[in-house]
Amino acid sequence: MAPWHEVMTDVIIVGGGIAGSALAILLSRQGLEVELYERSSFPREKVCGEGLMPAGVAVLERLRVSVSGAPFQSVHYHFGARECAVGRFPVVGGLPTTGLGIRRKHLDAALFRRACGRRGVCGACGLGVERPLVEGGCVTGVIAGGKARRSRLVVAADGLHSTMRTQLGLNVARRPERFGVRAHFRLAAGAPVANWVDVYLGAGHELYVTPLPGGELLVALLAESEWRRKPARMALQEAIGSHPDLAARLEGAEQISELAGAAPLGGGARARALPGLVLLGDAAGFVDPITGGGMTQALLSAELLAEHLGQQFPPSLAALQRFDRERERMLRDYRWLTRVMLGLARRPRMAAGVLRVLSASPGVFSHLVGVSAGMRRLLPRPWWQDAGTGWARPSAA
Repeated sequence: MAPWHEVMTDVIIVGGGIAGSALAILLSRQGLEVELYERSSFPREKVCGEGLMPAGVAVLERLRVSVSGAPFQSVHYHFGARECAVGRFPVVGGLPTTGLGIRRKHLDAALFRRACGRRGVCGACGLGVERPLVEGGCVTGVIAGGKARRSRLVVAADGLHSTMRTQLGLNVARRPERFGVRAHFRLAAGAPVANWVDVYLGAGHELYVTPLPGGELLVALLAESEWRRKPARMALQEAIGSHPDLAARLEGAEQISELAGAAPLGGGARARALPGLVLLGDAAGFVDPITGGGMTQALLSAELLAEHLGQQFPPSLAALQRFDRERERMLRDYRWLTRVMLGLARRPRMAAGVLRVLSASPGVFSHLVGVSAGMRRLLPRPWWQDAGTGWARPSAA
């Protein structure tokens, strides 16, 4: 591990999760010196769907980060007593055709270890950043552990409830609508293990069931605000009980993690780039996780930022804003699909009808699953708009 520097370093990254650690690895390859701050200690739990889509798996391969995961090849949508539709990941050149179910506590720890093992990266675990340093209208560093640390660029990758974003006055208030609750289970001996993700649609809620290694499952409830009037455990149990096949699947299963939740499921920033600072990952804006691509978004956005910094460092504000615009183009189709899915989730009978139509059109459904998985754009774009604006980035290998 590189020593701490008394002089100004190149980049300070606040937050050692997926986006922050991936960026530290990539910047070290460019010869930049990085200080990576994470307030928690690893391994740590985090509320997450824990399904890494194929485009995200490809980024892990490019980062040379190995972590145990359960492969899944499709997403199965259920409504009522029968399965409505099966969406398989499309075949896209240069990308895997399977996702991975990965415990966040293992993935975050593996990325952080990989980052700290790189030359030029100094990682501080269990050390939070108190506030940004702002001098002459420019973010010039942070206060960490009571000491000033200066850098040519600060990257705030400190999550949904970003301290950096809040202290810089960049929060955009969101009306609390949906919330999420999750728990992990170990299946009973002999219970069948699926190689797909299940999504159960119900009145005012969805349940996501992600396979994990060792016969484990993540069960995550996403629900409308009226469900918050119920205790979290009761809400999860009631949602599971409303889907008899899922309840039967969990018969005899052992809950192996504490119930944990997150709210609200959405948030934004009024600006994602300032002189000397850029927001990354959930700190830059959190989209409802209904389509399950949050971890993949974080990895792809970190790659994109590293590419931009490789073109100009230290970056001007204009350069950071160019990155931000390209990031928005990269995620536009995914966010559109998220809005459509949210609308359908609030109209479950309409959603069931749409899924029946998609079940009869497997090619169309596979394409839409590919959009949500970070593998494809929703619609083809003219060649002059094509360079660098894609969700999936197989050429970055």
